[in-house]
Amino acid sequence: MTSHIFLSDLQEVIGKRWSEDQSPEQARVLGLARDALFFVYDTGQRYRFEDFRKSLDSSTRLAAESSPVPQRALDNVEQLQGERASLEERLRRTEEFFTKLRAEADSDREGELIQVILDALYFISSTEQHRAFGEYLEHVEAGAPPYIIASFGTREEAETWLGNHPNPLDFANVLIANRYHDVLHDRERGTRRLHHNRDLEYYLAELAQEQPPNPVASFSNLEDAEAWLKARPEPARWAWVSIGGEDYLAAYYPNIGHRALYPLSMAKGYEVEPEGS
Repeated sequence: MTSHIFLSDLQEVIGKRWSEDQSPEQARVLGLARDALFFVYDTGQRYRFEDFRKSLDSSTRLAAESSPVPQRALDNVEQLQGERASLEERLRRTEEFFTKLRAEADSDREGELIQVILDALYFISSTEQHRAFGEYLEHVEAGAPPYIIASFGTREEAETWLGNHPNPLDFANVLIANRYHDVLHDRERGTRRLHHNRDLEYYLAELAQEQPPNPVASFSNLEDAEAWLKARPEPARWAWVSIGGEDYLAAYYPNIGHRALYPLSMAKGYEVEPEGS
């Protein structure tokens, strides 16, 4: 998130308050704060968020806390429909919870971390990313594959995109020939790289353990499966299918309109650690 605060530190603040006997409301606000941080991280907005935080002074933060949702949004709240209005309210309640929590912080360090969480919530509201955040929440709640922000057929296409991007999205996931890669951007050094990661393989291994393949459709070859997936107007975020007797995951990423088929064999050799280990 910042040069001296890491995502794990922020999630630890949230995890410290999580308990099995907590109220449904506390579970909702803690979950939203957790997902807000991951949203900033998974969409590659680390540098944008850092710059946003630097632009805030004490008076700006005070105004934000007294009116967590931007005033222009509050003025038009009656025009907001369904999910947008609901998300506005969830953000407001979460900001209220963490504002109170900051006053009860055990240390200056914890207070600083809680302030970063508050800034992340305000960042989403202030930059009017409600729709994008809402879509991200749907992706997470559906148990979909790791979030991606772009897809390319070849590495050359991805390298060109990254080289020409005015503000690379640091550490977001992209697909290259349906393989997951990190976008690595060091703004201080001016470096930009694409690094293959194993996020998908671990995801497939975990999903197969939690929800063993039960194909919703079967095909004799990959071409027929691709045609079926392409023809579906609004596929599920993920579904098991069988192709030539082998299990595949049919995935859909609505934020970029991408559809992909991943063989479960990709997860071979990736073991999922049992809970509590």
